[in-house]
Amino acid sequence: MGLFERFRRRDREAAAPLYAAVVAKAREPHWYLAGAVPDTLDGRFDMVAAVLAMVMLRIEAEPEGDMAAAALATDLTERFVDDMDAQVRQIGFGDIVVGKHVGRMMGMLGGRLGAYRTALPTGDLSEPLIRNLWRGEAPAPEASSYVSTQLQRFHAALRDLPLSALREGRLA
Repeated sequence: MGLFERFRRRDREAAAPLYAAVVAKAREPHWYLAGAVPDTLDGRFDMVAAVLAMVMLRIEAEPEGDMAAAALATDLTERFVDDMDAQVRQIGFGDIVVGKHVGRMMGMLGGRLGAYRTALPTGDLSEPLIRNLWRGEAPAPEASSYVSTQLQRFHAALRDLPLSALREGRLA
């Protein structure tokens, strides 16, 4: 890679198929039915954050210094920010407070990413899921177990996918 190639503007649309796939995965009805994720604005945000965290953890698994992985992670994060900005504006928040709300959402995503990163190797996502997906109010054990199992299976399936498949928006 040449010196000036690092400064060339990245194609921000590169992560569009992947982000669309993340949102589609997070909106699958089984999360809200069998998993008892609240079908509310907060619940949908939390589910997008959970699926996005699994994808980000997969991208993190690429070798350190992999510029393609770093660019994809950055572009994916920027898509999330753009989407959250649009959602907050659609709800009716004005320009003055949009940045504050989006910043808070980014902090929430970062917290979830850290919590899931720590919990995945233990095989037990129940604590971070109860805290983050159900906002501290545990659902029926079957629902918690369902979401935990499905997210772990999703994370495991992502491990086998090449970065090129993710870039194309293929999650399985």
